[in-house]
Amino acid sequence: MIFAHNLARVRRMRKTALLAAVFATPLVAQVQPAEQVSAERLRADVEKLVSFGTRHTLSEQDNPERGIGAAVDWGASEMRNISAGCDNCLEVVLPERMIEGSRVPTATRLRNVVAIQRGTERPNEVVVVQAHIDSRVSDVSDFTSDAPGANDDGSGTALVIEAARVLSAKSHPTTIVYALLSGEEQGLYGGRLLADWLGEQGYTVKAVLNNDVVGNSCGSDGYCDPDHVRVFSEGPRADLTDSLRAAQRREGGENDSPSRNLSRWIDGLAEQDEAGLDVRQIWRVDRMGRGGDQIPFLEAGYPAVRFSVAVEDYEHQHQDLRVEDGTAYGDTVDEMDFAYLAKVTQLNVRALDQLASVPIPPVPTAQAAVRTDTLLEWKGVAGASGYVVKMRRTDEPDWTQDGPIVNYERPRPGAVTPAGERTHSVVIPVRGDDWIFGVASFGPGGTSPFASAVPAGQFAPVVVEEDDSD
Repeated sequence: MIFAHNLARVRRMRKTALLAAVFATPLVAQVQPAEQVSAERLRADVEKLVSFGTRHTLSEQDNPERGIGAAVDWGASEMRNISAGCDNCLEVVLPERMIEGSRVPTATRLRNVVAIQRGTERPNEVVVVQAHIDSRVSDVSDFTSDAPGANDDGSGTALVIEAARVLSAKSHPTTIVYALLSGEEQGLYGGRLLADWLGEQGYTVKAVLNNDVVGNSCGSDGYCDPDHVRVFSEGPRADLTDSLRAAQRREGGENDSPSRNLSRWIDGLAEQDEAGLDVRQIWRVDRMGRGGDQIPFLEAGYPAVRFSVAVEDYEHQHQDLRVEDGTAYGDTVDEMDFAYLAKVTQLNVRALDQLASVPIPPVPTAQAAVRTDTLLEWKGVAGASGYVVKMRRTDEPDWTQDGPIVNYERPRPGAVTPAGERTHSVVIPVRGDDWIFGVASFGPGGTSPFASAVPAGQFAPVVVEEDDSD
């Protein structure tokens, strides 16, 4: 009896110690990657980028201290250092090609820095965070003058590197690609190189987050907005075929591209953090008359958005370093807001963390012609525990469960259906003419963006069927 009593006491002690260890561990694990973002590290990275003098794509390639070559080498070195700290969790590669064009008068070597953090379950699914590392002054062809490029786009480059630092400590089911792109100012060459390279690897690209000019909170007119970040998304997708474009004219979908739904998802994610930035969705591909490296991905059919500051400072963007009438011009570090940049970085990190954890959205279709209800169907996707159905009126901007349908007993928006590789379906007792329907997949890591049941609503490039006729 004494032995039995002592054995039970030992077991209780062991159990107590085990429970203490189990409950102590989450105290460390609860520190989320976004909470580890450092404004000081972001500033140090931007200052390092500025120290290269110019990062113009046509600048020196072999000088170890000045020019685009030194900047790209440094970016690759930083990614390798990060990899060394996570047991070589990043594969660092430098895709390159020779380019020539209207802003590149002679054949020029173009290199990107790409760091790949492979997923543990579905490594072929990737999310991309990127920024361009090159810089410019007033004359886009001037590759010798100092072009600090602190905000454009040292801010985005530092964001990508910081995202790799904090996310590399955590594994994810799907792959994250961190990319520093060259040649943006000369014609989006680095973006095209990466889009092509990802396609050559056979990756399924489910989201691209492009960060370009994300480090200031006051504009050149003195107006400040440190509380918002803009997220740009396309309407009708760039890779539509004529038949799909005609189908969208008939059935709708011009406001339901995968990029638009990605933007809605990011907006919803931002609303969960009261201390963070509020997303101002801009339903345009980019700023009026301008462009960024998200565009090559949209043209390839990949869901892509652009993050940019709420208000731009044109006196400190694409400008020669000078003082005129008491006004200083030039893209310098002192004009940046690193607390703001840290918040944009945190939002990107939160989005990447969840996008790399959730399944890809399914591809839903809606059948509602000449009937008083609507049949939604989709095939199961890998990694999904289930699916969520939502809807909105055709003139509403956001997904909602409000409206008359919530009063129906079954099925209704928000209904959950089981996962699997089979085809899933749900009949919603409303006339489909008046509604847009969407389906998201979910798993242990959260819920994906919604894919709209419209022509070309899928989070994948449009497949062009070949004509087999003679």
